[in-house]
Amino acid sequence: MAQKLKHTARLGFLAAGLAAILFAQPAHANLFSDLFGSGDKPALSPDLGKSDDQQVAGLYNEGLAQMAKGSYTTAAKRFGDVERQFPYSKWATKALLMQGFSYYQANKYSDSVDACQRFITLHPGHQDIAYAYYLVALSQYEQINDITRDQSQTQAALDALEEVSRRFPDSKYAADAKQRALLARDHLAGKEMEVGRYYMKHGDYMAGINRFKNVVTNYQTSSQTPEALYRLTEGYMALGIRSEAQTAAAVLGHNFPHSVWYQDAYQLVASNGQAPVANNSSWIARAFGL
Repeated sequence: MAQKLKHTARLGFLAAGLAAILFAQPAHANLFSDLFGSGDKPALSPDLGKSDDQQVAGLYNEGLAQMAKGSYTTAAKRFGDVERQFPYSKWATKALLMQGFSYYQANKYSDSVDACQRFITLHPGHQDIAYAYYLVALSQYEQINDITRDQSQTQAALDALEEVSRRFPDSKYAADAKQRALLARDHLAGKEMEVGRYYMKHGDYMAGINRFKNVVTNYQTSSQTPEALYRLTEGYMALGIRSEAQTAAAVLGHNFPHSVWYQDAYQLVASNGQAPVANNSSWIARAFGL
C-alpha cells in the first residue's frame, strides 16, 4: 500500500489534525492554509525577543517551508532539530508531532510511528494526543501486505485502529478508524480463506475447516463470510458429516440468501428439492445466534 497517492478522505482527516496542531483552525480548513495561515504568514514570527526564540522560529518555519515544497523528509529533519536543540520549548512538542506527520507524508511509516510513539510517551495528556494515536494507526495501516504474505503487520494495524476508537470514541478520527478496522479485518479473513482453500485443494479437509471456522467466528462481519460458509459445507460433505454441511448451508441461506455461494451450497446438500435445515446444536448455528 506504500508509495501511493493519499486518499482525499484521509487527507481531510490529516489536514484537520494538522490544523489543530498549528493554529487550532476549523477541521474543514485546507492543508495549505493550515500550514501558512492567511497568505505567507509563518507559524512563528522571526522578530521574537530572545535569540533562542529566533532560532526556534527559523528551524520551525524552515520545516514548514520544506513541507510546502513537498520535501517531507527534510521537513522532518528540521522539526527534529527543533526537538533536539530546544527540548524545553513549547514548539519542541509540536515539532515532534510534525515529525510524525512529515514522515507519514514521505511514506516513511516506521519513522512516523516512532515519532508519534515518542509524543504519546512524553505527552500523554496533550490536547493532540488523539491525533498522535490516529497517525500511528494510519502508518501501521499503510504497511499492510497483500494476503499472500505474513499478516502480523495487518494485525498491528487493526490493533492500532481499534485503540483509536476505544480511547477516543468521540474524536473526529474515530469513524475513519472504525472503517479502516473493518478493512483490516477483511484482510485477515482473506488470509484465512487463502490458507483454507489450499488445505482443501490438497485434501486436508479438517485443516481447511478450521481456517473457515476462524473466519465465521472471529471475522463474521467481513466480506469473506459467505464463501467461508460455503467452504464449510463443501468440507463437511467431503468428510461425510452431512448434518454440519446442512447447517452451514442453511446458515448461509438465512444470512445471505442471494449470494452465489448459497446457490452452490444448496446444490451440494439439497435432498429432493428441500432446502437445507440447520442443526441448532451445531457450533455454526450457535455462532450466528440461531
